Amino acid sequence: MLDAEQIARYHRDGYVVPDFRVPEETLAAIRARHAALLEREPQFRDYCPMLLDYDLGFLDYCDDPQILDMVSQLIGSDIALWNTSFFAKPAFSGKRTPWHQDGEYWPIRPLATCTVWLALDDSTPENGCLRVIRGSHTARKLRAHNTVDRDDVTLNQELDAGEFNEADAVDVVLRAGQISLHDVYLLHGSEPNTSPRPRRGMTMRFMPTTSVFDRDLAREKAQRLKITDHSSRQVFLLRGIDRSGANTFHPRPVAADAAS
Repeated sequence: MLDAEQIARYHRDGYVVPDFRVPEETLAAIRARHAALLEREPQFRDYCPMLLDYDLGFLDYCDDPQILDMVSQLIGSDIALWNTSFFAKPAFSGKRTPWHQDGEYWPIRPLATCTVWLALDDSTPENGCLRVIRGSHTARKLRAHNTVDRDDVTLNQELDAGEFNEADAVDVVLRAGQISLHDVYLLHGSEPNTSPRPRRGMTMRFMPTTSVFDRDLAREKAQRLKITDHSSRQVFLLRGIDRSGANTFHPRPVAADAAS
């Protein structure tokens, strides 16, 4: 569980790194599952925005009771998982992730999500760790973004240069197995990986069920921003009830299906 100071830090800074480590055997299983995915779907070498569409087995790692306990301290006890993705930066050739706010992409109203970022490798400035601007979430609004039409980035929406000062950025350095939790409005990005070490990260996107996953908005955003269409995304109720009364949840798969 997060202590009072860590909870306060999350709300003040927009992110926190808890005193928690995923066991090595779990990391090895996730790495192996990701490698198998890339064997089948090599187009996801750098970024897979929808892991559960291709392998529901990743859902098991998102349902970790300790992770859900921490998330519940930040967004409440009624929790839905609406997305899991993978940002992989291969050695020597990992792509940059432009500065952005997650909420620019997401069809959630009201906009509220806590992202858990799990390091599968040591994540350092040398291999392109996550970078954030502390406190940039506090205005609770989306800032101006521009479309990036390049093939050396993982995402195509980038914060307008006038919206932030990169000199204010801090590195979120993680050891393999550590996690960070960050707010939907936090400004963040990462540099390319030109080092000899890979930097793989799995994200788990949790929303409070007081919010609604809006599939019509997902289609509109996909067309307008030329991004992944989240309208058919599988959304899972992991704890509590649907407080909004307007979400459509997918049933949890049985173990045999999750292993397939």
